Amino acid sequence: MISTPNSPAAPAPTDTPPRSKSVRKTSTLSDITTKAFTPRPVAGVAQAVRRVILHQPRGEPFPTTRLLKLGPRAAVDQAVSRLVREGVILRVRRGIFVRPRQSRLVGVVPANAEAVVRAIAESTGEVIAPHGAIAAHSLGLTSQVPLRAVYRTSGRSRDVKINRSVVSLRHVSQRQLAMANTPAGTALAALRYLGKDAVTPRTLQQVRARIGNQQFRALRSATGAMPSWLIDLFWRTNEGARAHKR
Repeated sequence: MISTPNSPAAPAPTDTPPRSKSVRKTSTLSDITTKAFTPRPVAGVAQAVRRVILHQPRGEPFPTTRLLKLGPRAAVDQAVSRLVREGVILRVRRGIFVRPRQSRLVGVVPANAEAVVRAIAESTGEVIAPHGAIAAHSLGLTSQVPLRAVYRTSGRSRDVKINRSVVSLRHVSQRQLAMANTPAGTALAALRYLGKDAVTPRTLQQVRARIGNQQFRALRSATGAMPSWLIDLFWRTNEGARAHKR
């Protein structure tokens, strides 16, 4: 096309791409998530830790892992250390603390060893359950008091000092931890500990009376975790059939 004097000049070519319309940026889920989990200031963490700890029952040990959702570990540890210095809580062992319970006779009451073991299990994530000797005594199947507290664990074997005593944690197979920390599991550990020669039909009746019919059915169903002699005893005494009928 030939331009004339009265024709408007054609626009000069350019390599710049046309400007697109501006698009308003919206918040994404990742943005929202980031904002929701913005770490608290150290002062805020300390206040949150204090508030949670003051709601802990006195004399009930707790692991510091329970507090890690409140902020960074360093800030949580600093807040816990401050509460120890103030006397609000006492250190039972590494990572386990307690709000002290006072007695007019003895002063500060030591934390219960069994409760400390539960706190250790919560802290480490391992399964810890009483040894058969403790289980048998707790169910009244023997009058013999264990001289030393021994627990079965899915973790490594070790001795743990609690107060002025030593608690032994002994590694066992998953089979020996079947139904751990339930009445049925406690009964199974007790029966296994007492052994073939000591467990009689009357023993099974005592167990059923102590743990109830529902837990007794659970015990009877755990044949995969039972020694063969115990399976035979259940069926010879007809306790297995009774458990399934109830």
